[in-house]
Amino acid sequence: MKRILVTGGAGFIGSHLCERLLKDGNDVICLDNYFTGSKRNVVHLMDNHYFEVVRHDVTHPYFAEVDEIYNLACPASPVHYQYNPIKTVKTSVMGAINMLGLAKRVHAKVLQASTSEVYGDPFIHPQVESYWGNVNPVGIRSCYDEGKRCAETLFMDYHHQNNVRIKIIRIFNTYGPNMNLHDGRVVSNFIVQALKGEDITIFGDGMQTRSFQYVDDLVEGMVRMMNTPDDFCGPVNIGNPNEFTMLELAQTIIDLTGTSSKIIFHPLPQDDPKQRQPDISLANEQLNGWVPKVQLKEGVNKTIAYFDQLLKTLN
Repeated sequence: MKRILVTGGAGFIGSHLCERLLKDGNDVICLDNYFTGSKRNVVHLMDNHYFEVVRHDVTHPYFAEVDEIYNLACPASPVHYQYNPIKTVKTSVMGAINMLGLAKRVHAKVLQASTSEVYGDPFIHPQVESYWGNVNPVGIRSCYDEGKRCAETLFMDYHHQNNVRIKIIRIFNTYGPNMNLHDGRVVSNFIVQALKGEDITIFGDGMQTRSFQYVDDLVEGMVRMMNTPDDFCGPVNIGNPNEFTMLELAQTIIDLTGTSSKIIFHPLPQDDPKQRQPDISLANEQLNGWVPKVQLKEGVNKTIAYFDQLLKTLN
């Protein structure tokens, strides 16, 4: 049994990770300040005596004897990370410093949940880990993009200077149950709008593309990355390489929900990437043949069922 700290553990991805780590027989501390996370996501785990929930903000130091740290704490959707951009940068940077300091102090292994946003609006397609990106450092998305890029720098510097055992993953668009109802990301937006019978809002002409990964595939990749030998630090892309336009996604959700919703178009926000697709060759090579298994229609159906039940509960 390992004692594992998950920052952002009550969030969308963190709650799935906590559940997986408990199933694997570990002692788990879930750290969250509930800015975007919710107790609803982890309440079913609270009867487990090996699960502990702590309300804490990672911009402040935290002390615990742990074997591993998964650093997920940071709002990840534009709606939330642009709400308080200074706080977003502090969460990425100070959160990384505090978790790296803890890892150094207790000799823990620490994984940074970075993002495909470090590639910005990419000139290389699909994106490989060696690509340095095309990021606007002073745009409305830069608080998140540059915060995560700085966190990667800190992780590598703590590794080189202090021999901290680190892992860096770059997460591509992920969806599934436990997403925030007002998350603001495209899958949850389209599903909630469809279930309510509202117009489905597409920004731009709908031809921009994304690659959508179901949360179970991400969690599997994260656990495998943590368990790789210490000499492999990453970064490594974790995402589903199947690429879809926004129009294709909207039509899939319309078909699966049977909604009468119409598609409407709004102007594209500043710095919104035109293409996003991971090259997962490195993940497949280093993570014991990892590939995503859940395809779009199966994953979207599960996510529709989650939001349908959530909306009925709230009504």
